[in-house]
Amino acid sequence: MSKLGILGTGRMGVRLAQLFAGLGHQVILGSRDLDRSARIIQKLDRDNIQPGNYQEAAEAEVVLPAMFLRDGALDTLEPLRHQLDGKLYIDISNPFNADYTDFILPWDTSGAEQIQHRFPKTRVVGAFKNVWWEVFDAPQFGNTVSDVFVVSDNESAKAEFLKLVAGSPFRYIDAGKLSNARTVERMTLLSGELGQRYGYFPRMNYKLLGEPWSVGKADRVAEAIALR
Repeated sequence: MSKLGILGTGRMGVRLAQLFAGLGHQVILGSRDLDRSARIIQKLDRDNIQPGNYQEAAEAEVVLPAMFLRDGALDTLEPLRHQLDGKLYIDISNPFNADYTDFILPWDTSGAEQIQHRFPKTRVVGAFKNVWWEVFDAPQFGNTVSDVFVVSDNESAKAEFLKLVAGSPFRYIDAGKLSNARTVERMTLLSGELGQRYGYFPRMNYKLLGEPWSVGKADRVAEAIALR
């Protein structure tokens, strides 16, 4: 089992602490206010979650900052730069503005890329970006398990992440390179708008559906196109 440091005690940070602790990992739930972290952990009643400050959480072998770029996440992490070097950094952030109607970043980048650029010695894996906080309380939709899209430019870091989350109640989809976070993050912005329009927000998620594409079928389609 691994030791994971979560920096932030908001809705996502607390729920991810529960998820990783439920898989048997040791979790440090880091907060600016140590008393706040201790109070939350007391309510969670799990022996493998302990309170700490940001620096103590950043000492763990895997780090997961649960904070917004708009609130100065990069500057908050800057003093911890050397503690982050070489570590698996699980990026769950979306670059939302204050009222969640748009992003603070342009279309040609993503929160994940900005983090990797700022901390180039970390091994950034983007995950849980498409999962709204309430989904963690009941991850299944009927009999359907929903998806988590995973992006990274570091294949070994991606494999390490997938090993960490093995056994959790999601299906993890390898969504490719880190720059694909631009799409994943925008999908989350779209799902928020759709969810509010149709009354699902914030209990909603994506599911990639499909059927295997057989070689024979592909050949027949290609032949039909060629004969047109």
